Amino acid sequence: MTPPASLAGLGRSLHRRLALLLAGVGLALALALPGQAPAQPDTPADGPVLHVFWSLSCPVCLRQKPWLEELEARFPGLDVEQMELSQTPRFQARFEAMAAERGVSASYVPTLMLGPRAWVGDTPAQRADIETAIAAALASQDPAPERADGLRLPLLGRVDAAAAPLLGLTVLIAFVDGFNPCSLWVLTLLLGLVVGSGSRRRVAVVGISFLLTTALIYGAFIAGLFSVLAFAFALPWVRWAVALFALGFGLVNIKDYVWYGQGISFSIPEGRKPGIYQRLRGLRQQELNTPLLIAATVAMAAGIALVELPCTAGFPVVWSAILAERQVGGAAFAGLLAVYVLIYLGIELVIFAVAITTLSLGRMGERQGRALKLLGGVVMVALAGALALRPELMDDLGGTLWLFGSALGLAALVLVAERLKTAG
Repeated sequence: MTPPASLAGLGRSLHRRLALLLAGVGLALALALPGQAPAQPDTPADGPVLHVFWSLSCPVCLRQKPWLEELEARFPGLDVEQMELSQTPRFQARFEAMAAERGVSASYVPTLMLGPRAWVGDTPAQRADIETAIAAALASQDPAPERADGLRLPLLGRVDAAAAPLLGLTVLIAFVDGFNPCSLWVLTLLLGLVVGSGSRRRVAVVGISFLLTTALIYGAFIAGLFSVLAFAFALPWVRWAVALFALGFGLVNIKDYVWYGQGISFSIPEGRKPGIYQRLRGLRQQELNTPLLIAATVAMAAGIALVELPCTAGFPVVWSAILAERQVGGAAFAGLLAVYVLIYLGIELVIFAVAITTLSLGRMGERQGRALKLLGGVVMVALAGALALRPELMDDLGGTLWLFGSALGLAALVLVAERLKTAG
């Protein structure tokens, strides 16, 4: 498989790359500063929603929580949306807008809103009034077994519009993460060596074993990250720490486009590569039967996955932080994690399909690695800016698509400019 022409034709002018690097970083940061994202609808189409604005420092709010947890069990069809303000400032703008629509002040919590009505505080009379309003809202709604604006996806079933931003964000981050130069270098090198045996069976055994092992280890790594961040997001500074980490990770990757492998770099260390070569060559031994070949591949893939973690950790950290801040958990997190791992492996599955079909495969070179570093770095910087300055941008599917499209478009323009300069 020959490298794409757009990657193979990248130029080598250092000063030109540095100028484009500085311009790219500035513009990528600006991508996170668009206008206000469109507001989310107050109520879904398939049932009433009780919006609850509260704070961890409010004793009345904490006293009210057990009653709120009972409401959804007592009123099937009701959705109770709880938005904590002290640790999640992105909810403040929504609180102010919804309070203004209902003619109440956005200065006190707990504030509960259902349709056009709002209640501030927590008294027995208010609770009775709220329950009466919920019963009336449920009685007046038309049966709606499935929302018209939902999405039906293979394997996942229907995904409603409220979940679309997180699903779209997951797909986009995993897609960009899948073009990771470290993992693609290892896979193309591995399959290139095994293809030399001329055996499709051996290519299939090694490829499938490698990809399954990679998926399991990467999925476990992301799940562990999420567990830590879900706990840590109780601290107000964690979002800023993640944004700073993402900014640093992105800048280092963009630096590698200019000075590949020089200085600090999230790449496989050169000192580790001879050991990786040796392990990979061991899979070409013809005397290995299928069970031994699988065992050798799994052991080799697990070891390499640990070496690669510094190279691949950036996007999982950002994605896990976004889900932790939005308090996603349980089955919702498991489903999104499965989507993430599947999309991440997509490009590697394509490479594997080419190898087993044609029994020929090229290797990824430095030029391709630099281009992928640039793509990932620009997107990471844009995500860092959004996390720090406009986290609400990623609450809207349109805003998320705009953010990624602009970042990828900017990186593509840099690559095209370099190619044109080289050709000229």
